[in-house]
Amino acid sequence: MLHREIRALYTDTTITVYQAYRPSIGLRAARDGRFPAEWKRDRMTWIKPSFLWMMYRCGWAEKEGQETVLAIEITRTGFEWALRNACLSHYVPDKHADEKTWKRQLATAPTRVQWDPERNLRLNPLSYRSLQLGLAGEAAHKFADSWIVSIADRTALAREIHELVRAGDLDAAEDLLPREQPYPIEDEVVAHLR
Repeated sequence: MLHREIRALYTDTTITVYQAYRPSIGLRAARDGRFPAEWKRDRMTWIKPSFLWMMYRCGWAEKEGQETVLAIEITRTGFEWALRNACLSHYVPDKHADEKTWKRQLATAPTRVQWDPERNLRLNPLSYRSLQLGLAGEAAHKFADSWIVSIADRTALAREIHELVRAGDLDAAEDLLPREQPYPIEDEVVAHLR
């Protein structure tokens, strides 16, 4: 089984997560520091503490509808609330009494967790899994209305790093990456998600 780890850019009070949107949402969110009205609060929204996993997901900001990469600084209190209230996105016999119980938890949990292979600069999988956190209902509202501290457009950074990777200058690309570190969290907060 692959090791699971939350690596992130964080301070004493905040953690940075990433999302990618079409410019009509992403550029306005970065400009205004909040999501515009067209952002759907009632849909599941996925946040990723890993910059490179976001690059894998959005194709270095080249996939349609994901051309604007946002770095969203949220409160650690909110992030940890989301983890405490999360359910795994897939059934795990060792963690769930049975599949029916898991489905009930999944239907009512405001957040869900997926562990996907972390990526390197060439977007190849690494030996450990990185967190993706899906927010729905109450969690999506809390995220948009009270957890966000700042929103910054990181599209230019994504493209600059991608150009260096294409040119084969991985050292220069590495130097530009956000300095993500293992996120310090008590085991009781995430034990049900490992």
